[in-house]
Parts: sequence; C-alpha cells; structure tokens
Amino acid sequence: MTFDTPIDRTGSHCVKWDMMPALYGLAPDEGLAMWVADMEFRPPACVQQALERMLAHGVYGYFGDDRAYLEAIRWWMAYRHGWDVAPEWIFTTHGLVNGTALCIHSFTRPGDGIILMTPVYHAFSRIIKAAGREVVECPLALAEGKAQLDIPAWEAQLTGRERMVILCSPHNPGGRVWSGDELRAVADFCQRHDLILVSDEIHHDLVYPGHTHTVMAKAAPGIADRLVMMTATTKTFNIAGAHIGNVIIADPKLRKTFANTINAMGISPNSFGMHMATAAYSPEGAAWVDDLMRYLDGNRRLFDEGIATIPGLRSTPLEATYLAWVDFSGTGMAAADFIARVEKQAKIATNHGESFGKGGASFLRFNLACPRAQVAEAIRRLQRAFADLQ
Repeated sequence: MTFDTPIDRTGSHCVKWDMMPALYGLAPDEGLAMWVADMEFRPPACVQQALERMLAHGVYGYFGDDRAYLEAIRWWMAYRHGWDVAPEWIFTTHGLVNGTALCIHSFTRPGDGIILMTPVYHAFSRIIKAAGREVVECPLALAEGKAQLDIPAWEAQLTGRERMVILCSPHNPGGRVWSGDELRAVADFCQRHDLILVSDEIHHDLVYPGHTHTVMAKAAPGIADRLVMMTATTKTFNIAGAHIGNVIIADPKLRKTFANTINAMGISPNSFGMHMATAAYSPEGAAWVDDLMRYLDGNRRLFDEGIATIPGLRSTPLEATYLAWVDFSGTGMAAADFIARVEKQAKIATNHGESFGKGGASFLRFNLACPRAQVAEAIRRLQRAFADLQ
C-alpha cells in the first residue's frame, strides 16, 4: 500500500464520510470529507499484524502485564523526543479528550477558570463547560499569518479565578511548533499565576522538515510540580478509533491526585488499543512515520501553492499537523458566504473556524491527510468556486 491508494471508507461507520450527508448535506460520492482529524491511510503493517494476532487467538479478555506497552512508550519518547520517562509516570486514558477531562476534574473545581489560547481545538471548550468550569479565552496574536503568544494581553485579563492552562503543542489549528523560548514563556506565566499546565502534545510526531518539536517537560524542567504531559499514538498512526492516550506526570503529588480520579471513575485500558500502541511505538512504526511526513509535506506544498492562486485566501504556514488553516478574510465575505461557496459549490466539508474560539471566525480548517489526488481535486474545486475573484 502507498499513501496514494484511495480507500473507500463509506459504510464503515466512519464519522468523516458517513456523517457528511447529515451534517453538511453532501453525499460521499460527490463531496470531499476534509473535516474530522483522522487520516485516509491505513496504519503501519506492524499495527495491523498486532490486531491479526489478537483475532487469530480469538479470546478478548482483560489486558494485563503492561511491561512491553510501558517500555514501548518509554523507548519512543527517548528515541523520538529525547525525553526520559519513568514507567510509573504513565497513565492510560480513553484518548486525550478523556485525558483532558480527567485533568480538569483532578486539578480544578466547579467555577474555576481554565485558560485556552484561541483559536484552539474545539473539544477543549466543550468539556470545560460540561464540567461546570469557565472557559477563559486568551487570543493568540498573528504576525505574518502565524500564531504568536500574547502573554502581556493575557495577564491583563486575568481575574484570579484561573487555575489551569491547556496548551496545544504543536498547535491545532494554527500548525505552530512552539519554540523553546515560547514554551518557557508559557511555563513562566503559569508559575507567576500559580496555574496547572496541561500540555497536549498529541501532534508532536507530525512535524515538517525544518522544524523541531520540544516537549514541555524538557523545555521547562523547573515546572514539574505543576506540569501534566499528554501524548498518544492515535493521531500519529491513524488509530483514533482505539481511544487510547497517555497522561504522563512526573510529580508524585500531582500523580497521586490524578490516580485518585482514575480509580474513582473505574477507568481501565482497552486491550485493542494497548496492543496497537505497543506495536506502533517501534522501529517499524518510526520508519512509517518518516514516510508519512514526507508524503504530507508534498500535500502541504501542493495545497499552499493552490490556495496562493486564489485572491483573498491565505493558507497559514504549517509547521506541524496535517490540518491546513485557511484565512478567507481577504475575500471581504461574511463567514456564511465563503462557507456556502466551499460547501455548496466546491462540495468540500471542512471545520468552521468559529468553533475554535476567538480569532477563528474568518478561517476554515482542511484535513490534508489524504491521497494527493484528493488535495489536487480540492484545489480545483476551490478555484472554480472563487473564480469570480481571479
């Protein structure tokens, strides 16, 4: 299999394609699904083989003896990120949205403020509100189309009720890889205001040539007493349906608090996800990711070149992730108008920027993790839909 090989996902209970008619009014045979953040690629063969061994055995009981699983995580973090992780620091959650929710319940109380650097992944806001906490939106600044920290402005709006910051690193949807200095600035901000820092690094393996991700635990080792790290195999290897993620906590006090929440909610691991993650974090998995990023880099370049031909549209320079963040403000159109052109004329399903919070209203998010022919087709459709601007 190559990344160019199309895979028909319709009828497989796939959110991205099977929910497109209900949510966008687009049939799969006419629309392009470029919204949900999963890939149109099969995972590496080692992951598929791990599942095949489970199927051949035929008994699907509780998972035990997690030593190989923990060692795979430890090896990956050391090999790919230069980060030494002790096995006892690692918790397994049902994905990182679940991991974030568990952090909110562990380290904050109803009514507390939780800071989001917006525009940012929309699920954060949803779970904060559902937990009875307050979303505190601290908008990112823009410089040459790239997201930038604006800490002085954020400090000016604090009320003293804030207890936590959720950092998206690399950033979704802006595609930024934060520099070491930027990460240390966030860490200092948290120390000054006595805030727990939850660093969601689910995209940390999806970084393009010329950029290097630094894990927050390495960038600011002095804040271990307030730092919660979150990582996962799911985005990297396209196994989101496994619903498995890791919350990694070095500080014993924070770890005890989080463990109490895990125990109180009766959370235990999904054996399918454990086997898949163990297989993925391997030399074979690493080679597959390297091939993936070379392919995605080609998709990114093709998409950006195409968007640049359409007056009024601007594609944010992607440093990481496969999620293109396109600004339509230069068209002078209201959001409803440019969304209608993209969905009704171009027949492309995207994520609406408004759902990502302040600063997102003029944007749409496009998923580029698909065969290159689909990216090329999306560009052709967008060029036709905005042809009157040429």
